[in-house]
Amino acid sequence: MIKELTQDQVRTMTLEEKDEWWLKNVYQGDMPQLTIRSAMTGMLLGGVLSLTNLYIGIKTGWTLGVGISSVILSYAFFKMLARFNMGSPMTILENNAMQSIATSAGYMTAPMMASIPAYMMVTGEVIPMWQCFWWIVILAILGVLFAFPLKRRFINEEQLPFPEGYAAGVVMDSLHSDENNQGMFKAKLLIVGGALSAVIEFLRADTLLESIKLKFLAIPHHWDDFIYKFVTPTIMGTPLKDLTIQFDSSIVMMGTGGLMSMKTAMSILIGAVVNYFICAPIMIDAGIITAANFKAITMWSLWGGAAVMTTSSLYNFFSKPQIIIQSFQKMFSKGKVKNDALEKIELPMWIFAMGIPVFGALVVYLGHIWFGIHYWLGLLAIPLVFVFTLIAVTSTGLTAITPGGALGKLTQITYGALAPGNVTTNLMTAGITSEVSLNASNLLMDIKPAYMLGGKPRLQAIGHILGIFAGGLVAVPVFYTLFHGDISLFTSETLPLPSASIWKGVSEVLTKGLSNLHITAQIAALIGAVLGIVIEILNKKMNGRFPLSGVGLGLGFVLRFTDAWSMALGTLVFWVAKKVCKDKDSVGYRAFVDNQETLAAGVIAGGSIIGIILILLENVI
Repeated sequence: MIKELTQDQVRTMTLEEKDEWWLKNVYQGDMPQLTIRSAMTGMLLGGVLSLTNLYIGIKTGWTLGVGISSVILSYAFFKMLARFNMGSPMTILENNAMQSIATSAGYMTAPMMASIPAYMMVTGEVIPMWQCFWWIVILAILGVLFAFPLKRRFINEEQLPFPEGYAAGVVMDSLHSDENNQGMFKAKLLIVGGALSAVIEFLRADTLLESIKLKFLAIPHHWDDFIYKFVTPTIMGTPLKDLTIQFDSSIVMMGTGGLMSMKTAMSILIGAVVNYFICAPIMIDAGIITAANFKAITMWSLWGGAAVMTTSSLYNFFSKPQIIIQSFQKMFSKGKVKNDALEKIELPMWIFAMGIPVFGALVVYLGHIWFGIHYWLGLLAIPLVFVFTLIAVTSTGLTAITPGGALGKLTQITYGALAPGNVTTNLMTAGITSEVSLNASNLLMDIKPAYMLGGKPRLQAIGHILGIFAGGLVAVPVFYTLFHGDISLFTSETLPLPSASIWKGVSEVLTKGLSNLHITAQIAALIGAVLGIVIEILNKKMNGRFPLSGVGLGLGFVLRFTDAWSMALGTLVFWVAKKVCKDKDSVGYRAFVDNQETLAAGVIAGGSIIGIILILLENVI
């Protein structure tokens, strides 16, 4: 059973008290964690799952977390081997180290969905495969290094949920539970949630169902689709569906909402309502947003949303500087910092102090010789990486969503002003900030279940590095095989690459500087910046009880409304269940209250796994 601090304890206990409590109640000592078999399994699974993310990214522009999928697959494999007397099951911490490696590998595809192909389309030149490999590997390692000083703040001190990592921790705890009755109930709940989500995803795959003569079983992708057979609801003449105001039939995002706080989920929903019900229709009607679709709306709304996230994250981070001071104090003081209970197992700060300058300089140098980024512009990207990593980690910690695209756009507008007309610099510097912040957030997402289960955080970092190489060695060659040197295939039906198209479009818009950003977007950014600070000031004065989250509110402006609504609905379902289910012995209470995370994790796992399989099958069909 996972042991956790209550919300009151999180608010009132000091960092030293939290660390001592964790060491006494959670830490598993020398239980096997990063072993040869966990490393090999993670690298193999990660390599395979990186290909699924490659296909998904090419078609949709999204990258999916593969941690839960890898946990279930590895557990089942070693459990099967044990039944045939061919080995022993993995320990819970081995399984966790394995998922860290696999997740790291799965995210290595992100640059090949955005900055890399966008650069090739702009220049008309193919980046050599070996060059692409080392570029994304070095950026990923820099992301790991940036994560080092943030772990104690966001995980130990703030106890942010990191929903995807939390779900992986709950799944592992359910699978490895020694308490037969409770463990079996968790496992059954996990299976029920996963099966329901998987069945829904299968019934949404109309192309596949048609190919196997089962089209009559198909359900619509959105429950409101049937309305459009009779009437087209609009706001100021724009159909709701063009504004992404729809009710998704998938329940995967509802499962994600089940791992969020009510405050975060409702903030996201409020941001989305303001954006899609008010701002976007007005801007479309005025001709400022030139088309009624998610891509065009986001090109306007991301500026205000990103500004809220930026100022909110920065104010929140620097309002509690003592943890940063303590980290550097430990690094430079001759003696040891008092009461540092976790010094021997935490991520050592000297690696951060030495690694960032070395790898940062390497990124600046390679950016210059490979992509023509001037040295001083490359140097500027490094402090920007730190700022955007704070934002990305806060967002990921609260929602499991890393706003890499929005942060990349902020970099693009910065360099649009500093280097007007230089499209390649605009693209590749944005690639630096986006990829580094993604990997830093990803590492902290992986460390979250290790913290929950009592693992050693420094071993998670080593595993993450192994995953970086595993994913790169598989995904990069396959990506180059798919287009075999023919850049004209990019944005084709075979390789649509929607994210790369957006990155390319933004860079071309901004090459003449900030004057190309519409005045309304500039005003929205200013309002968002002020609002982010105000929200965090109120949060601090009310001891975290102010009902709005700045990061959540900003995310509502860059997500599709259907996703924001689904997550909020998922949070609301579990909130209502807690109010209705009072009998602690009832199935409803045990499922929706005692095991909320297990049920939500099952929904995420089942829908994600079958969703990946179905996308691959539909690509074949």
